[in-house]
Amino acid sequence: MTTKAKIGIVTVSDRASVGIYEDVSGPAIIATLNDYLKSEWEPEYVVIPDEQDIIEKTLIELTDEKGCSLVVTTGGTGPAKRDVTPEATEAVCDRMMPGFGELMRAESLKFVPTAILSRQTAGLRKDSLIVNLPGKPKSIRECLDAVFPAIPYCIDLMDGPFLECDEAVIKPFRPKAK
Repeated sequence: MTTKAKIGIVTVSDRASVGIYEDVSGPAIIATLNDYLKSEWEPEYVVIPDEQDIIEKTLIELTDEKGCSLVVTTGGTGPAKRDVTPEATEAVCDRMMPGFGELMRAESLKFVPTAILSRQTAGLRKDSLIVNLPGKPKSIRECLDAVFPAIPYCIDLMDGPFLECDEAVIKPFRPKAK
């Protein structure tokens, strides 16, 4: 019996959280994951304001209480004063995974010179991986295309649910068994 994966999707946006505009970034993440994943999964989707304490509480709730093996955030990773998603992520993680942010910035630099302004990061909280993505749907897809091949194996290493991918869309890397 396989366990259905729970994946947290967190849009961090003051304006979307109060309905000034419709969130398009969270649904873009869900659509991308639906493209990638063949295995069953359940989204835990929330839209919250750019408040570090709220971001931290949300990440803790999704990992510790809702059992999400993966939490993907969007928004709040730039240099603006209200952009505090990386600080919230670092505050709740046991260990950081800097390679994710490095690869996402390198990938984004192929498209825009302002990618160096992004502060995306990733980290581990207990048995969960938290990944910060940029806020624009096009950038979300570009960044996920770059880092997602490593995510299923990372989840495997933390004894999480097996994420089976549609290899015609995205090919995860898993070392061959000896």
